[in-house]
Amino acid sequence: MGEFAGLESEFRERFRVVTHPAMIRAERRVTGGDFGATSYTTTAQADDLARLLHLGPDKKLLDIGSGSGWPGNYLAKSTGCDTFLTDPTWEGMAVAAERSHRDGLGSSAIVAFADALPFRDSTFDACSSSDVFC
Repeated sequence: MGEFAGLESEFRERFRVVTHPAMIRAERRVTGGDFGATSYTTTAQADDLARLLHLGPDKKLLDIGSGSGWPGNYLAKSTGCDTFLTDPTWEGMAVAAERSHRDGLGSSAIVAFADALPFRDSTFDACSSSDVFC
């Protein structure tokens, strides 16, 4: 994580803020959900994504650049798919894992860069990424 050296306190603050009650209220108004969004994807867009990717209980989704788990945890909750959340920040994955645990989702939160994912080819049925490459 050399690219993030010296930014640890900024990441901690960013992911701490997404769980603040005022931010959760704002997120509900903007995205329609309360999953600790760090992207601008709305629930309607996430629902479209689930439909386009044919997500369901028998599917495995890889969400790259998950931040704090939005929309990956939402997709797991709304479709029943197994979701693997990845992000290069420990802080984001801690928030995502806590939400997954609280909702009983069983999503896996893995600290990893997109160019060095620890998975074999053909492990997933679908892949998503929200606001990562912009």
